[in-house]
Amino acid sequence: MTGAYERELRDVLSGTSRGVEKVTRSCSDEERKRMNQVRNRPFLVVRAAGSGMEGSGDLVALRGDCCFPIEVKTRRKTKLYFSGRTKTQLEAMIVEGERSNLMPLYAYRLKGVRGDSWRIFRVEVQGLSGSLRRLVKDIPALPFTRNGSPYIDWDKGMPLNKFVGLLCSPEGSATQALNHLKERAEKSENRPTAIHEAPAASPGVKEILAELERRRSDVMSGVTGKE
Repeated sequence: MTGAYERELRDVLSGTSRGVEKVTRSCSDEERKRMNQVRNRPFLVVRAAGSGMEGSGDLVALRGDCCFPIEVKTRRKTKLYFSGRTKTQLEAMIVEGERSNLMPLYAYRLKGVRGDSWRIFRVEVQGLSGSLRRLVKDIPALPFTRNGSPYIDWDKGMPLNKFVGLLCSPEGSATQALNHLKERAEKSENRPTAIHEAPAASPGVKEILAELERRRSDVMSGVTGKE
């Protein structure tokens, strides 16, 4: 039965009309709009199950700017605790994530609910860089039990429509680019300047950030107008 939900998630992230329409039938208009944005920036989604490679997840979603191994789980209960085989899967995803500098994800499908029934969690790994490191603060990690063990709590995850909005919308793209340039600007400001170094001829950091904010506002105004 899990295979059916793997196909459901694969069809959505691949941006197929059939897949998006199927999962948004009982969604709100706002959720549906977010989910439809994946059609403009879809992923290539490959099924990894059965490959014999521990830590690869069930699916691998690839795009030019990011790549995610995804483990798919589905239950009728909101919480899932790792033990035995599922704990081994999690441990392998941590190892492979850190070895390959990737952000593994869990996609948890709750049965019997209306609206967006998928929730996304990231697995805590060390050594992330670039766009993946900037996504750490936006995608919730697996929560921990009182004993310090990670588990899945559907109520604490990121709805799939918001995950799609973060990675596929013009606003999400502009925000990530702006954050990247802010980081570069801050590093440049903090860089020690040689005594005889000539002053830079480029505009000040504040002016650059103000211009970027203005451009992002223009983009979002255009998107809102189209809707």
